[in-house]
Amino acid sequence: MTAICPTITAYTEHEYHQQMQNVLPFAKRIHIDLMDGVFAPSKSPPLSDIWLPHGPLCDIHLMYQEPMAVLDELIRLKPHMVVIHNEAHVHHMHFVAELHKHDIKAGLAILQDTPIEYAFQIMHSFDQVLIFSGNLGHHGGIADLGLLDKVQKVKSHHPDAEIAWDGGINDQNLAQLINAGVDVLNVGGFIQKSTDPHAAYATLLRVMDSPKNT
Repeated sequence: MTAICPTITAYTEHEYHQQMQNVLPFAKRIHIDLMDGVFAPSKSPPLSDIWLPHGPLCDIHLMYQEPMAVLDELIRLKPHMVVIHNEAHVHHMHFVAELHKHDIKAGLAILQDTPIEYAFQIMHSFDQVLIFSGNLGHHGGIADLGLLDKVQKVKSHHPDAEIAWDGGINDQNLAQLINAGVDVLNVGGFIQKSTDPHAAYATLLRVMDSPKNT
């Protein structure tokens, strides 16, 4: 089932709270960006200050160079999923195994310039593969639809994986992404920068539920 997930990309505790309040009234699943200031140029509040709401599923997109350094804190938070990058410095399959021990799903994000074939050897361990087309650590990226060929390659190599897209999703390209086979659409700026986040989300739902996308 296709999911539209509002994204939280915050640099202070106040921004985190505000962005969360923007989407809690309607979000069924939330995508939370966490940045270390190394892998991503921006930095989010430390994990010790991060809280997850009750109700919606919460996925954490960990833009960290060294994910193992915060594994225990991630397990403490008990999100629905943790997404790490193919390009991070980590033993990917060991990290996934630790998450799965605690009933936390694992996602693998692939940066724009990384050929999807580079991830084939480890991809089978992950529950989700995320095609990244954004601006690391910021809302307002551009959806490079030239990356859609990665979606088909993932489907061929790991057909059981949930496929996610991150970056530049709006009401003009949502249908194309869905029709290309994207299951999870992580939407940042289109919702968070709107004067009416709920209305922006509703607009995306109408596009998703239009007859040609059902």
